[in-house]
This record gives sequence, structure tokens and C-alpha cells, in this order.
Amino acid sequence: MQKTRRLGVYLTAAVTALGIALIPEPASAATDCTYTYSGQVPLNDLGTGTYNGLTGGLYPGGSNVRPTAHTNAGVDLATNQVLPRNAAGQVDLVNGKVVLISIGMSNTTQEFQKFIAKTKTYANLNDKLVIVDGAQGGKDASAWADPANATWSVLASRLSNAGVTPAQVQAVWLKEQFVGDSLGAFPQGATNLRNSLAAIARNGRSKYPNLALGYVASRIYTYDRARSAGAYQQGWAVKKLIQDQINGASDLSYGPGGVAPWLSWGPYMWADGLGSDGVAGGTPGRSDGLEWACSDLESDGVHPSTSGEQKVANLVFNQFSTDATTTPWFNK
Repeated sequence: MQKTRRLGVYLTAAVTALGIALIPEPASAATDCTYTYSGQVPLNDLGTGTYNGLTGGLYPGGSNVRPTAHTNAGVDLATNQVLPRNAAGQVDLVNGKVVLISIGMSNTTQEFQKFIAKTKTYANLNDKLVIVDGAQGGKDASAWADPANATWSVLASRLSNAGVTPAQVQAVWLKEQFVGDSLGAFPQGATNLRNSLAAIARNGRSKYPNLALGYVASRIYTYDRARSAGAYQQGWAVKKLIQDQINGASDLSYGPGGVAPWLSWGPYMWADGLGSDGVAGGTPGRSDGLEWACSDLESDGVHPSTSGEQKVANLVFNQFSTDATTTPWFNK
């Protein structure tokens, strides 16, 4: 038994060093496929309504529309700063590269790998774009919030293996949570996660000086009742993170001289399972029709199955191929 465990550790270390994404085994048999409805209202459906005294919506004032000034700032960065760069970070429109990375946990790497596969069939993809999956199984927000954590060394190796440099990294897809979706009492727990996400954003900007844009995603629904509240409340942490930057928080300043990348939703993916009727295609878990079936998750009810990965990949791809702050560098 001891030899088997040691062998597993050595194999994991070797595969991680090579930059290969590890898909974790299900943590536990916690799936309850009857748990199709938590009763929580998605942020984009809550609008000006409240949850424990806090106003909903993806952006300030209960709105789901990104403020015009914030969008304009992102478009300016996408157009004038996110440009093909050489290994030293200098603009090189002929031979340079634009690097998009992911940062996150096991769900993140599963979903981002599927997104990368989808981009390979996209005829309008910018041929200067290099996409590198930096997310790593078992590495939660606390790990990435530490600038000295080995997660950053693994990502550095993956960049090197892809033939690009830190100076060429200019955009990030970030999806993180605390281990076990354990945020603690709301809203302080969501604030704690917000602070870790902010630290990750600042670490990224420090390590990648040309990192200009960041897109922060939320968890999908979970069929693990014990983790349901934390999965939902993660969205509130992301909302606070982005809202604070829009409101001028000094620990999230962006642009030349800033300490973090410009941030936006990328996208908000939580929906209440199959809705109150528990029927696929019936009453949806969200007003726009998004729903998560039990079959969209693995047997632990937490990690996405193949269909769940694809659903996330489609949501991310649809945003990156159409958003005004991504199309200047994602598309040809």
C-alpha cells in the first residue's frame, strides 16, 4: 500500500512538471440527483432584489449590463495594449504572440481544456493567439493567492513548454474557490474569497507585466447539498471583486501603473439546477434557459462531466468570440 501511494505521488509530480492537466478523481459519492433546486436566485435574475441584504445583478445597482465606462476602458486596453509581442514583451505585429492563460482549480482545468479544444475548430481564431492552461487540480484560491506557491512555477513551466514567455501573457481566465466550497458565514466568507481573488489578480500582474485583461468565472451548480451554499455564494465574491474595481478600489487599479488587470465577468455560470420542477427542458434554473442536469456533473456532484465541460466551454467561447473587450485579440 505504501509503495503504491509513493508511486502515485511520483507520477503526479512528473506529470505536473510536464504541464499536463490532471483530472482529479471524484472526491466522494455526494451526488443527490433529486437536488435539482436549491431555491437560490441567480445573480442575473435577482436584479435589484436582495440576498441577505445585498443587491443582486452582475454589476452595481442591480444591473446585468457592464457599465459603459468600464467597457470602454476594457476596449481601449484590448485595442491598444493587447498586441502581439515578442519574447521580451515588445510589440511585434509580425512574429509576436498574445497569450491567454487560465488560473484555477480542477474544475477550471477540465473546462478550459474543453475550451481549448473548441477553439481549434474556430476558423476565425487569431493566429497570433496562444492559449495555455495554467489551472491545476487541488489548487484552491489560497494556493494561488500566495505568490511563492508552486502553482506559479508549474504555470511558468507550461508557458515555457508552449514556447512563450511571461512577457507575452496578456489575458487570463480565472475561476477559483476555497477547498470544499467552504466560505464560512456570509457575507464575510464571500469577502474573504474576494480578497483572495484580488491577490491572485495582483500576483498575475506582478508576474506578467503585460497582463491587461482578466475574466472571472463562477462555479456551476452542484448536486452536493453540503457544498451548495458555498458554490452559490462564490458568485457574490466575484461580483464584489468586479464591483470594487469599477468603484476605484486601490488594490485593484488597472492600466499603466496599475496593480491588477482590468476585470469583468467571464461569464457568470451558476443556475439553479433544473429549476423547481426538476425536469430538463421544463422550468429552467435561470431565466435565460441555462440549467445544469445531474448528468452534467461527475459522480461527486461537483466536477463537470464531459457534457458539463462542453457546456462551460461553449459559454466561455461565446463570450470570447463576441465581447467587445476580447474580439480585437481573440478573433482574426
